[in-house]
Amino acid sequence: MTLPRQRGLTEQAATTAIDTACRLLRLPSIRNEFADIADRAAKDQMTYRGFLAELLMAECDDRARRRSERRIKAAGFPREKSLRTFDFDANPNIDAATINTLASCEWIKKSQPLCLIGDSGTGKSHMLIALGTEAAMKGYRVRYTLATKLVNELVEAADEKQLNKTIARYGRVDLLCIDELGYMELDRHGAELLFQVLTEREEKNSVAIASNESFGGWTKTFTDPRLCAAIVDRLTFNGTIIETGTDSYRLASTRARAEHAEAG
Repeated sequence: MTLPRQRGLTEQAATTAIDTACRLLRLPSIRNEFADIADRAAKDQMTYRGFLAELLMAECDDRARRRSERRIKAAGFPREKSLRTFDFDANPNIDAATINTLASCEWIKKSQPLCLIGDSGTGKSHMLIALGTEAAMKGYRVRYTLATKLVNELVEAADEKQLNKTIARYGRVDLLCIDELGYMELDRHGAELLFQVLTEREEKNSVAIASNESFGGWTKTFTDPRLCAAIVDRLTFNGTIIETGTDSYRLASTRARAEHAEAG
């Protein structure tokens, strides 16, 4: 389709032509925001170049936002969590400065691991999801999964002779977030398959895990001591270890709300 080009278009005709052109060129943000930006440009007496820059930046910003939303959705997070909503005062074991440094995602750029270790309710999953979300917003490919779900998927893939394909898929993402590692014992076959995923990613892409067990207790999950030691090595070499503690701030928060309600 060729748009007619003519001088002296009326305002209505110009608006129609712009709308049609934006549809053809797939510029939805310019199409949606053109009128407001044009009015602002006239009011502020922008130059033509300034006006064009405003239009193009609006399109670029919106495309970046949509890409970020697609990456967050593709990560498969079970719920929305952000660093902004985490109460650092409620859990002094988690250092805000350390978390803000991690939010820069340099550790992902360097393919380093991250381990969040602590009891239930201490903020491990919140941190895992929030840092994964930060990574997705910064352009990294992220995948979130529960440890047992990942192992089950690997076992099924092995049975269907799709293991190499599945391991390669998990190997391609920039950050693999594994939650609830240590909650359930894994048989030797499942542990070996998980080890293959970690080996595929070693020093190439980052892994972040959340576990309710200290490393010394991982023999409950990985019953083979040598395999357990090898997995701990993969997840800690050149990595960051954050111990979130044993006091559930989630439980403390619930109690505080209940006490406040009773007092009221």
